[in-house]
Amino acid sequence: MTHPAHGAVTLAEIWRGAFLESAHQGHAVVCDDSGQIVEAWGVPETVVLPRSSAKMVQALPLLESGAAAAHSLTPEHLALACASHQGAPIHTNKVGAWLSAIGCADDDFKCGPQESRDNAERNAMIRAGEKPCRIHNNCSGKHTGFLTLAKHLGAGADYVDPDHAVQKACLEAFERTTGETSPGFGIDGCSAPNFACTLHGMARAMAHFASADADSAEGQLRQAMGAHPDLVAGEGHACTRLMRAMNGKVAIKTGAEGFFVAILPEQKMGVALKIADGATRAAECAIAQILVRLGTLDPNHPEALAYTSAPIRNWDGLETGHMRAAPTLL
Repeated sequence: MTHPAHGAVTLAEIWRGAFLESAHQGHAVVCDDSGQIVEAWGVPETVVLPRSSAKMVQALPLLESGAAAAHSLTPEHLALACASHQGAPIHTNKVGAWLSAIGCADDDFKCGPQESRDNAERNAMIRAGEKPCRIHNNCSGKHTGFLTLAKHLGAGADYVDPDHAVQKACLEAFERTTGETSPGFGIDGCSAPNFACTLHGMARAMAHFASADADSAEGQLRQAMGAHPDLVAGEGHACTRLMRAMNGKVAIKTGAEGFFVAILPEQKMGVALKIADGATRAAECAIAQILVRLGTLDPNHPEALAYTSAPIRNWDGLETGHMRAAPTLL
């Protein structure tokens, strides 16, 4: 397995005054609808774990099996199936209603309990002496999709087992869209298998989503994300902020440990990037600059500048430096 640091190039820089203080290295790939590389930085064949950036692929069996239609799932449900949400009421209320509609409860989730990342909700729960539930887990939408598929298939309760019908369907979709045989998997933060591929493979999968017909499973998922960026992440999060800045025309999704992907339907292109040291701030900066480079994000939009040329302030509010995309991405 190729180490993520091997052959990595600088994608984001931290400046303090006139001094380059830190640099984040990584790899990035842009693919067209034929799966060929349009542009690349670093080593495209680096083997990666896409983490939550793979949620759209993991949601494909939900639609392709007929489960989504059988349960009358809406674009909001599909956006939540692809989400890494912040556990705000807008997320947990909708996931809870979906969960109840399929006859399940919080204990049926295999993802662990997670504190809400929504400040108001978290503070209210602390004041009320309430403990976080599994529904607050950022992956609870994906897991409700898994539960829906498991019920549709008449499969067992342990839907995160790699040998379960749900995960076998996810692996089939993953290998089909990446165009690769996965070399294996790691267990994700939500206990589900996260299948490995090359960065090129992940960009190829995103290009596959970008070029698919609007009424296909892939098309429905990318449109659901673009139409409901607030459900995919939440207020203040890069996915939500940048999708809004592009008027929902592009679907983007972060993953843990410095991963990010983008689906560009108008260009029929897909993007995947990995920051070698796992820094989220660098992944956000790099994806924003690549979206600017590809002409889908206005370079002067305030949300673009918030990531491509972000000021760094000290505790007294003084601007002491800035984060910017590396010159190689400009």
